[in-house]
Amino acid sequence: MASRNTKECVILKKRLKIAQPLHLPPRPDGKKFRAFIYDITQNIKFKRSVAIMVLINSALLGVTWNKEDAHTEILATVGMICTLLFLVEVVMKNIAFTPRGYLQSRRNRYDLFVTVMGVIWMFFHIMFKNDLTYFVGFMVVVLRFFTITGKHATLKMLMLTVGVSVCKSFFIIFGMFLLVFFYALAGTIIFGTVKYGEGIGRRANFESPVTGVAMLFRIVTGEDWNKIMHDCMIQPPYCTPAANYWQTDCGNFTGSLIYFCTFYVIITYIVLNLLVAIIMENFSLFYSNEEDALLSYADIRNFQNTWNVVDIHQRGVIPVRRVKFILRLLKGRLEVDPQKDRLLFKHMCYELERLHNGEDVTFHDVINMLSYRSVDIRKALQLEELLAREEFEYIIEEEVAKQTIRTWLEGCLKKIRSTNKQQNSLIAGLRATNEALSMPEPTEESKNGTPDQESETEVKENESASRKQKLVTLPRSDSIGSSSGRKYLAPTLSDPAARPEKERITTKKKNSRQAVVVNKNLSHLNESESRLPREVFNNKTTVPKATSAMHEIRDWWNEQLAYVSSSDDD
Repeated sequence: MASRNTKECVILKKRLKIAQPLHLPPRPDGKKFRAFIYDITQNIKFKRSVAIMVLINSALLGVTWNKEDAHTEILATVGMICTLLFLVEVVMKNIAFTPRGYLQSRRNRYDLFVTVMGVIWMFFHIMFKNDLTYFVGFMVVVLRFFTITGKHATLKMLMLTVGVSVCKSFFIIFGMFLLVFFYALAGTIIFGTVKYGEGIGRRANFESPVTGVAMLFRIVTGEDWNKIMHDCMIQPPYCTPAANYWQTDCGNFTGSLIYFCTFYVIITYIVLNLLVAIIMENFSLFYSNEEDALLSYADIRNFQNTWNVVDIHQRGVIPVRRVKFILRLLKGRLEVDPQKDRLLFKHMCYELERLHNGEDVTFHDVINMLSYRSVDIRKALQLEELLAREEFEYIIEEEVAKQTIRTWLEGCLKKIRSTNKQQNSLIAGLRATNEALSMPEPTEESKNGTPDQESETEVKENESASRKQKLVTLPRSDSIGSSSGRKYLAPTLSDPAARPEKERITTKKKNSRQAVVVNKNLSHLNESESRLPREVFNNKTTVPKATSAMHEIRDWWNEQLAYVSSSDDD
């Protein structure tokens, strides 16, 4: 089971490595004509029609193009008609994609090259019609044949298999060529003058390194290598011996046996089997069962389409901030729901932000991250890779948790600051209202009074000002907690400002008798002080210092208690 999971993980990594972003520009919604042409070029019927034209053009290769034959001109005419149709396709795609968007795809660049070659061939063929123009036309048809690989998914997979196999086996092929060249030089020295026989002849011999290489490539295919070996073993009396090695046409029995056996075993049973193994590995990579695969080609194709929507410039890289759009648009096995998987969504975003220190991320960065996060491949990883991945994920989880706590605390601080501002503004409004209400209204007599009355009024105003300095306005519980409207403090019978002058004098006389009561009720004062927020006392601009406020509150509380006791005595 472990080996199977490991193999699936290896196949997944290879699939992700081979996958590339689609070089397909988005639909130009703002321009109607271009959007109309874009829809035509992306229609399945249009693509099938182009594939049928490629097949018709490739069928021209089944007949030899000779100038003397009558059918050659018909073949050339059909080829020119197909070239004109391909030219129309190129023009339509350039209109739909714009030239810059069209040239982003390697397949489109190859189609453009073949089409331009076909147009040049048409021009020269109409003017000259000689053997060279027919040859060029035949080569254009051959080049057009290779464009059919991109018209069908299965053919595309097959060509990808061949291409990947050639790339991976490049050094093996290069080593095989060096081995063949070395054996060709050795064969020229040992068997360069051997007499012609059943296997060795005028076109297959070791007289030069070039013919020796051709002979050995023929042996690689397995064609009559044993007959060639027997011809190189020829001994007298079937050959002419001589004292000089370069003048005899005899072979070497031992040398021929060692030479051909070692070459055939190394090339056929080692090198060629290595090439076959690489091809089969890549074949299983592209044609494996989609049900058993960790990620199917449909999921990868869905990611490519989503990436193509976000990467509008078709550069293969996007800013980190745009990764969130890709994660929200994905469907299928790679889908991430930001509402249900909120924590996973944060981990993914932070992982990509930490990958390149907040810089742009590539196509493979995002898809590799999704493969680790969305697909359960922990059982398929090797031990070192698994440990490294778990450590990396632990760091990400820790950092995301820190960011979450930091964000929550900042939100709480904002709420506290906004609440404090509201309370400060409320206290300032209550103070202003209380001061305005505590001011005595002037009467007509005071307005029209004598100078003695004016002096008495000034004395009373000074006394009221001194009393105001001792007063402090505190918000009541019902006024602070009400949301429909804010009630302001108004002078009541218990307030000293609302009582007559005689009652104030009696209150002052009875303050000494109520000292014990005041001491007993200081706990209420502490409770009322604790209700005020800390910011009210700490704010030096809107509220007086804590010591003066405490004295003012204590004086007001004493007056209230004295008034209550006097009313009880009465």
